[in-house]
Amino acid sequence: MRVETRIFGTVDIAEDKIIRFPKGIVGFPDLTDFALVHDEDNGPTGGIRWMQSLQETNFAMPVIDPLAVVSDYNPTVDDELLKGLGTLKDDNTLVLVTITVPNQIENMTVNLQAPFVINADTRMAAQVIVDSDKYPVRFPIYEILKKMKEEA
Repeated sequence: MRVETRIFGTVDIAEDKIIRFPKGIVGFPDLTDFALVHDEDNGPTGGIRWMQSLQETNFAMPVIDPLAVVSDYNPTVDDELLKGLGTLKDDNTLVLVTITVPNQIENMTVNLQAPFVINADTRMAAQVIVDSDKYPVRFPIYEILKKMKEEA
């Protein structure tokens, strides 16, 4: 599938790389098909990827593995919320969180309260809401990414 994107221009997405969110994502219930797009020039923050909508090609969100910024990230999620994704195991589960980049980049944050859970085997996914005050909606990451870049 060839997709014209706002950020990356024309990209080819193989059918077996499409990630399906049967219930959509928070705020966008009609967007159900996505692909992860990588920026090859991402350097030491190469963990940043883009969740590109295949239905609304102007819609893409930067995402990152939460463990890259919070080493002990391990929220409890109700199994009912993951129903329909298939059997989740350590080696087939990908968890990503969205990055918000405001006008002042120093205020960049991730949303630890609404992660995407993806079964890499079935490519089925869900966005879940973590019911815990331990994980904020706006967790600052600018200094963490800056340090990662300096150490690379």
